[in-house]
Amino acid sequence: MKAARWYKAKDIRVENVEEPKVTAGHVKIEVAWAGICGSDLHEYAAGPVFISANVPHPVTGELPPITMGHEFSGTVVEVGEGVTKVKPGDKVVVEPIICCGECAACRQGKYNVCRKLGFVGLSGRGGGFSEYVVAEERWVHKMPEGLSLEQGALVEPAAVALHAVRQSKLKAGDKAAVFGTGPIGLLVIEALKAAGASEIYAVELSKSRAAKALELGATAVVNPAETADVPGRIHELSGGGVDVAYETSGALPVLQQAVESTKPCEGETIIVSLWEKDPVIKPNLMVLTERSMKGIIAYRDIFPAVLELMTRGYFPADKLVTKKIKLDDIVPEGFEALVNDKEQIKILVSPK
Repeated sequence: MKAARWYKAKDIRVENVEEPKVTAGHVKIEVAWAGICGSDLHEYAAGPVFISANVPHPVTGELPPITMGHEFSGTVVEVGEGVTKVKPGDKVVVEPIICCGECAACRQGKYNVCRKLGFVGLSGRGGGFSEYVVAEERWVHKMPEGLSLEQGALVEPAAVALHAVRQSKLKAGDKAAVFGTGPIGLLVIEALKAAGASEIYAVELSKSRAAKALELGATAVVNPAETADVPGRIHELSGGGVDVAYETSGALPVLQQAVESTKPCEGETIIVSLWEKDPVIKPNLMVLTERSMKGIIAYRDIFPAVLELMTRGYFPADKLVTKKIKLDDIVPEGFEALVNDKEQIKILVSPK
């Protein structure tokens, strides 16, 4: 079967690999659509970031080349012995977590902060940029009737966004700022709407992404190229600062701006991005104003909630997917397009 495999930065190859076989407790899925994630883009542009390039991953034991793709949907074609949750013909999504199941975090059910955390499509066990994937039944979620497979490919990134909002202190009626309106930032706006945020301020350079943020429900957009003091403008618009700021861009100057945009004493900043380089932050800005900061990674126990929200119209694929491509074209039409064209939001890949 065809698969897009990561060898090193700027070296992803579409190759023929052995088709995976189903085993007891596992599910074989024919992939329909897989999204290119911001973390995939980091690996392409400057990796390895999350991929274990020199030492085998501690759970999978795998090294590059790694089949990529962790945001994907598909149809069950075969199930192994003991599988009861799904059957052939079911439309499903895969929660692509790889965890050890033994560390303190795993024993507490907080598997997304496993000390050996990995992801299907980044750490081994195949990936969505291929024709078939075999996944453990535990991580396979059946899609509700009425949701398209294109919509299913957005469940994973939407789970990141919903987890970010759930892990924050935001309450219904609070005000929020979202720094960066790429796919995750836009999905955070959707999650904030679902959580009852009263005002949502987006910070974005791209005019097309800013327009999309407004379309999805942002109260206003602040363009850093046109505003000398971004935090000051957010304080002005919000009447004293936001309750929670979400940093989703990974741009070095932005984390400091996010902290400054929040209310003194009460403000919280949630770091959603993965970083290629360490940003500069002034700790005294938090110490002298009693603001707080928190990081989140991935998600846990949240895919069913995302799927339910999607049945209510949240996280709409028709407004977020800007391009659909074939697996053979994943480098020029996918990765390179995202590097060079900031008008793109979410690109979906079909292995067929």
